[in-house]
Amino acid sequence: MDVSVVLPVMNEAENLRVLIPRLIAAIEREHLTHEIIVIDGPSTDGTRETAEGFGARVTPERKRGYAGALGTGLSEARGDYVLTLDADQSHDPDFFVRMWRARKHGDIVVASRYALGGAAYSDFIRNSTSWFLNLVLRRLLSMPVLDMSSGFRLYRREAIANLEITSTNFEVQEEILVKAFANGFSVVEVPFIYFPRGAGRSHAKLFSFGWMIFRSSMPLWRLRNSRASTDYYERGFNSMIPPRRYWHRRRHNITVQWVRGATRVLDTGCGSSVNMQSLNNAVGMDSNYAKLRFLRRYEVPLVNASASALPFKDGSFDCVISSQLIEHMPYDESIFSEMCRVLRAGGTLILNTEDYATVGARTVESIRGMVRPAENNDAPPTRYTLEQIREILARSGIAIEETAYIAGIEMILRCRKGDVEGRATSEVRAVASTAA
Repeated sequence: MDVSVVLPVMNEAENLRVLIPRLIAAIEREHLTHEIIVIDGPSTDGTRETAEGFGARVTPERKRGYAGALGTGLSEARGDYVLTLDADQSHDPDFFVRMWRARKHGDIVVASRYALGGAAYSDFIRNSTSWFLNLVLRRLLSMPVLDMSSGFRLYRREAIANLEITSTNFEVQEEILVKAFANGFSVVEVPFIYFPRGAGRSHAKLFSFGWMIFRSSMPLWRLRNSRASTDYYERGFNSMIPPRRYWHRRRHNITVQWVRGATRVLDTGCGSSVNMQSLNNAVGMDSNYAKLRFLRRYEVPLVNASASALPFKDGSFDCVISSQLIEHMPYDESIFSEMCRVLRAGGTLILNTEDYATVGARTVESIRGMVRPAENNDAPPTRYTLEQIREILARSGIAIEETAYIAGIEMILRCRKGDVEGRATSEVRAVASTAA
C-alpha cells in the first residue's frame, strides 16, 4: 500500500463529511493505493458511522489523549508512507499532492506555516504564541525545522517505525520529529497556508499546550545533546558555544591537514564527522546504521560494518582515520590489527582519543559524568594512554610519527605502517623497545 492516512478525531462527523471525500480524490489523482484510519476519541456525534460510510477504518484509541490516538494510528498504518493531518479542515487535503511530490527530498515532509511562502490565518494570540513556541523549541533543541508543531506531515514509514512515544497530548508532534531526526532521518518543509477549523470547537487549550511542550522538551534536549543523536559531531563543528566549536574544529584541522595527498581514505566510526564532507575519495564506515543514514544526504560512499572486522581487502587504503572511536569500544586488539591490515605498506593511520595519563582527561570525564549522566548508561569508556597506544601499534607494525594535543587532553597521532621492504621496521622496533 502506498499511503496510510491517520486521522485522530473526537466529535468531527460534520468535518469528516467534507474532508474524507476530498482526501480520497487528492490521493487518487496521484494513482496511489491507500487506506484511511480514523482513531476515535470516543465520539458521540456519529463520527464512527460517518467515517465508515466513506470506507475508512475506525479504531478506538488505545490510550487517552491526542498522543495516544496518534500512536494508535501510526501502529495501525500499513502504507509505505503515512500522512497525518487534523480532521477539522484546517489542513487542506488537496495540499497532499505537493507533499507527496516533495517526499524525494526528505524522509519527513512537513507542511510549514513558517517556511518562506507559508502563512497562518487565525487569531493574533494563537498566531503569536505558536510562532514564539516554535522559535524557542528549534533553538533549544537545535532543530533545522521552522514549524516544529505542525501536525500536517508525510512520513516515510521507516522514520516512525519502533519510535517509543512518551507524550500524552499535542506535544507528541515535537517528540516524533526530534526522535526521528536524531535517528538520522531527514526533514523537508513545504510552505503551507493554515486556515481556522471548519465546524466545531478546537480541542486544544493553547496555554496548557505550551506548558506541556516546555515540560516535555527537557528529555528531548538531553537526547539532542548526547552522542546518540546522529548529527552530534556535525553540530559540534558548527556549535555556537566557543569551546565546543574550537575543540571540534581543531580536531578537524589537524586531521584533514595530515590526510592531504592520500587518494584512498577510510574513516572508521565516521559518525556524523565533517571529515566525510571535507575529504575526497573517502569511504565512511560505522556500525551504527542511523549515523550512516544521516550522512547519506551528502552522497558519500558509506559502509555499515564493525571496526573489528573491516570488510575490505588488505592494503585497500592510503590512509585510515579512527577518530573518537576506540574509547567507545571494549578493548580488542583486532581493532588495531584490522586498521593495519587494510592500510597499504607505508600508509598513514590517524588515531585520536583522550590521553588518560593526563589530569585534564580524568577531570573532563568526571565533569561529563555529572553533566550528562544519561550517557553513562552504556559501558564505561576504554581508557588509553599515549604509551599504551604506542605499544599496541608497535605490535601491528605501526610507528607513531607525530603527536598533537587539544587542550592537553585529547591526543591526535599520525602513524606510519612499515613497508614490505622493511624501511620502517627499524623505527617500529625502536618504538617497541622504548615502550617496553
